[in-house]
Amino acid sequence: MKKTNTGLSLINIGFGNVVAANRIIAVVAPESSPVRRIREEAGQRGKLVDATQGRKTRALIVTDSDHIILSALQVETITQRFRS
Repeated sequence: MKKTNTGLSLINIGFGNVVAANRIIAVVAPESSPVRRIREEAGQRGKLVDATQGRKTRALIVTDSDHIILSALQVETITQRFRS
């Protein structure tokens, strides 16, 4: 986790993409049917952000603004970055 000079904590989710730590509600694996539905619905609402750079999606990040962010990093990797 990286703190900016404004006090905002940012989490690197891969390939130079970052998310504000205080906006994250959950980080989940993309394999289950309910998570796939969440991803589809976010796409239909225009709330899906693909930060995978064309790689396989390994984690979905749910934010408090109802956005779903796709990451190519494992859930465990993002969680470790969140804790540090």
